Amino acid sequence: MMSALLHIQNVSKTFDLPGGQALTAVDDVSFAVEKGSICVLLGPSGSGKSTLLRMIAGLETQSSGAVLLNDTPIEGPGRERGMVFQAYSSFDWLSVGKNVEFGMKINGVPKPERRARAERFIGLVGLSKFIDAYPSRLSGGMRQRVAIARTLANAPDVLLMDEPFGALDAETRWQMQELMIEVAEASGTTMIIVTHDIEEAIFLADKIVFLSSHPGRLKEEILPTFKPGRLRNKEDVIALPGYAEMERKIMRMMREEGHK
Repeated sequence: MMSALLHIQNVSKTFDLPGGQALTAVDDVSFAVEKGSICVLLGPSGSGKSTLLRMIAGLETQSSGAVLLNDTPIEGPGRERGMVFQAYSSFDWLSVGKNVEFGMKINGVPKPERRARAERFIGLVGLSKFIDAYPSRLSGGMRQRVAIARTLANAPDVLLMDEPFGALDAETRWQMQELMIEVAEASGTTMIIVTHDIEEAIFLADKIVFLSSHPGRLKEEILPTFKPGRLRNKEDVIALPGYAEMERKIMRMMREEGHK
């Protein structure tokens, strides 16, 4: 059994509103994320998925509870956590290679090492032929691959992804989902991914943390045990006995929460 790398302990987040009002986005959520696993945060709109991810990233501070990485409280952004957003975040004036090297350069990684690491992760996301190209010449899916390679090249313990494929067309989206399985297997990086897409969640996840509608509370931790490990072809997962049953279950949960 894998050991837990991250612990979310009784975490709540309340935002102050004008007029002295308050809005509770996340309420008393607890779960653990195992080292090397893919954990998917799933739930209806307004369930606090992105807020929770931002607390793990150190971009938001919880109102109560604790977020622990390697048993150390998270108190702000850190190199051990890398974030990939839905919006493309490449620097258009830098080549793919220089984009991936950028963070390492800021962190003082020597030039030969950062070049070698950039080449490794650019190859991992299938962009070796485009290492000298500029992002403006790339498709949306390819630009998101650059962002993933850049983040992984900084060797984070945890890769955080907030709806990373939401802006992509359907074909590119499932290709990127399959790519993330390959990346997870090759790098061993722990991943936490926010999505509202049920099919994506089932395909990617070693564990699904399902959050209720506002305020976000832990409704259920779902383990897709029908999968015999990680499969790299999405159609193979969809064809497995147990897939349709899990999809129906989660759709019912989504519908229940959406009616509250």
